Amino acid sequence: MREVIETTQAANDQELLDAYSRAVITAAERVSPSVVYIEVQQPTGNPRANDPRMPREARGSGSGFIFTPDGFILTNSHVVHGSTRIEVTVTDGSKYQAELIGDDPDTDLAVIRINAPNLMPAQLGESQKVRVGQLVLAIGNPYGFQYSVTAGVVSALGRSLRARSGRLMDAVIQTDAALNPGNSGGPLVNSRGEVIGVNTAMILPAQGICFATSIDTAKFVASRLIRDGKVSRSYIGLAGQNVPLPRRIVRFYNLEVENGILVVSFEENSPGQKAGLREGDIIVGFDDRAIAGIDDLHKLLTEERIGHKSSLVVIRGTQKLDLAVTPEESKKPRE
Repeated sequence: MREVIETTQAANDQELLDAYSRAVITAAERVSPSVVYIEVQQPTGNPRANDPRMPREARGSGSGFIFTPDGFILTNSHVVHGSTRIEVTVTDGSKYQAELIGDDPDTDLAVIRINAPNLMPAQLGESQKVRVGQLVLAIGNPYGFQYSVTAGVVSALGRSLRARSGRLMDAVIQTDAALNPGNSGGPLVNSRGEVIGVNTAMILPAQGICFATSIDTAKFVASRLIRDGKVSRSYIGLAGQNVPLPRRIVRFYNLEVENGILVVSFEENSPGQKAGLREGDIIVGFDDRAIAGIDDLHKLLTEERIGHKSSLVVIRGTQKLDLAVTPEESKKPRE
C-alpha cells in the first residue's frame, strides 16, 4: 500500500513539474522570436579624446523586443541613450542598423526602429491583470548570451524605483526572475506569452530582487515617443531638497504634511522665479494637493499642466503664501 501511495505521489509531482515546464516552454517559444540583441557605440566622454591611444567610443549591449510588425522595438533608455550607432540582431541571426526614434530617461524607456521583413511582434499584456506570485519569464541577452530565459514569480507590485535621471518611476514590477547586465530592455512575460513589463534593473549585490517597468507605462511612453520623439512633462525650474517642517508651523496652519521642499535655487526666468518664489521658501502644496517632497511634485508636473496656471503653496518664514505659477515644458529631466 505504501509503495502505491509513493508511486502515485511521484506521478503527481511529475505531472505538476511537466505542467510548469510546459508553461515556461510555451511562453518562451511564443515570445523569443520577438526578442532582439542590441549592440551600441557611444562616445566615451574622455577628455583625452584627441589622444590616438585612447578609444573615442565605447561599445555596449542590451536587449529589446519588437512590438509592431513594421519594426518598432522597445528597450531601455540607458541602453541606447547618446548612441552614435545601433545594431540589432534578430532571432535568425540577421543584423540591421536601427534608428533611434526617441528615449525617455525618466522612465528608462526608448523606442528604436529597424527596416526588416517578416518581423514577429510580441503580444502586449495589461499591467492591471498582473498578480503577486504569478509565473513570469525574463528573456534577454545577459553578458551577450543571446535569447537566455530565466523564470520566477512576481514578488511585488507598485514599487517605486529611482531612474538615472533622478525622477521616481512608479508602478514598477518586482520579480525574482534573474536579470544580469545585458538583460536590460528585454521583456518580462507571463505564462500566456504576453509582455507585462520591460526589464530595467537589478539590485546588487542582492539576489532575486529585479525590476521591470510596467507594460502600461511602456505603452504610453512608446506612443509619445513614436508621435513626438520625446515625452513632454512640465517643470517650474527649481532645485530643492526635502526638509521637515517646524511642528509649530504644521499645527498653526493645520497642514496635511510634516515635510516640504526647501527651494535651494531656481533657473533664471523659470516659471518658479516668475511666480515669485524665493530661495529658502518651503513648498507644501501644488494645485490643492499636499506636497511632502520632491517626488510628490514630480508626479503632479505632467504634460497636461504645461501652460496652465496652478497654485503653489509655500511657507516663507512664518507666513503661508499662495503663489500663481504657470509650468512650462521641461527642457531636461528635472522636477
